[in-house]
Amino acid sequence: MRIISRKTLRDFYEKHSDSKAPLEAWFHEAVAAKWTSPTDIKLRYPSADVLPGNRVVFNIKGNSYRVIVKIHYNTSIVFIRHIGTHADYDKIDAESI
Repeated sequence: MRIISRKTLRDFYEKHSDSKAPLEAWFHEAVAAKWTSPTDIKLRYPSADVLPGNRVVFNIKGNSYRVIVKIHYNTSIVFIRHIGTHADYDKIDAESI
């Protein structure tokens, strides 16, 4: 998969240094993945939440952080829409961000 954009991850973990290793691990797994549907994601990440509009919420570092992505399965592109703490996530509408 192609991730747009890695800079978003870097910007976040520069402020939250304890998220660097888990976010980098997620990034490398996502790049190597061949997701063609939400089922592929749920097989590897059972705790991921699949939302309408091809959005997926990944729990990072034991649910301390959450990454919301929008996936274009036909082009293998993953757009990072939001990264934040669990508290940040509670303040947004994950289906529209």
